[in-house]
Amino acid sequence: MKHNVLYILSKLPLRVHHFFADWLIYPLVYHVMHYRQRIVDKNIRNAFPDWSDQQRKALRKRFYHQFADLIVETIYGYGMNDHVMREHMQYINEDALTNACLTQGGAITMLAHLGTWEWLADYGRRHQHQGIQECNVYRRLKSPFFDRLMLDIRSKRGGECIEKNLLLRRMLQIRDTDLKPMYGMLSDQKPSPRNAHVWTTFLNQDTAFLNGSEVLSQKFGYPCFYGYVQSPKRGYYTMTFMPMSPEHITEEYARLLEQNILEQPHLWLWTHNRWKHKRPQVTHA
Repeated sequence: MKHNVLYILSKLPLRVHHFFADWLIYPLVYHVMHYRQRIVDKNIRNAFPDWSDQQRKALRKRFYHQFADLIVETIYGYGMNDHVMREHMQYINEDALTNACLTQGGAITMLAHLGTWEWLADYGRRHQHQGIQECNVYRRLKSPFFDRLMLDIRSKRGGECIEKNLLLRRMLQIRDTDLKPMYGMLSDQKPSPRNAHVWTTFLNQDTAFLNGSEVLSQKFGYPCFYGYVQSPKRGYYTMTFMPMSPEHITEEYARLLEQNILEQPHLWLWTHNRWKHKRPQVTHA
């Protein structure tokens, strides 16, 4: 039943989705629910300490408009055919990533919660005929209903969804096949204190980053790319695959992500409590 409702909604024109985003979802989330506004305000204030209150408020409002678009565009993407998807989601330097998959056995693309990131899962569909398998790594959601729903949406483009705790086992399995995997990893997740991570300065703050992509790149010999997201106009996105040097991948990711956010800050997901954990104090004997 949920698939039928989702499919029917997804077939509405994008302008209708944006109408609902502007006149229903944005007012509800921003003005009524005040969804995570304290976290958003804190994150923006700390990231842009030199901005005026007016500048921060303008970014906050623009972000919540983008957040409303994210919701409706994710639904719209469920029913998009290949032709429409490729009008709205363009890849730049795609050949570099494809050649890496074919010649080096696989590749890793480090992504972020930028724009409508669920649309980024179209790469594998474009290259299935070459034996390239897109593998999207995800964290299981607490709600079984929404977890299943998001898996349905994410696998609609033909990619494989791999829960992060099963990733290493699945990578070893795929390595023994003829498939050429491209692992897409949302690497701006907040690490838990017990996970291995790298600390750096990011958006004017001490910030921990997961270093799993770097470790796996070294273990399997897969090159890493950063997926640089831009939005030339509403409902349209580009992703540029930027090769990363094998050394200090996590630090390079932080710098590219920071540059990406500063270019179009409203595209990033400011509702994440990204800076919940603080850098451990170093004690000297």
